[in-house]
Amino acid sequence: MDDKLSIKVNLAERYYPLKIDRDDEEKIRRAARLINEKVLQYKQKYADKDTQDFLAMAALQFVIKVMETEDQMDMTPFEEKVKEMSEQVGEFLKKE
Repeated sequence: MDDKLSIKVNLAERYYPLKIDRDDEEKIRRAARLINEKVLQYKQKYADKDTQDFLAMAALQFVIKVMETEDQMDMTPFEEKVKEMSEQVGEFLKKE
């Protein structure tokens, strides 16, 4: 059974047809709402700019948040510390 759903998403006063998994509908609509809210904030603050500028700034702001979240979730420093401690334990056990 095809679980795809056809929807139209409004982004900055333009509609985009999408074919999505039914389980993703709420997430996609929420994302569109967040984008539209951010675009509206920029429109209210900078009336002399173009909608493309507002979309670009919203995209930049959201990607920065994604990158910050990825940095917070980076396990590399912990993995390196565990490896270092494991090597120290191995060396200690060799001495015994």
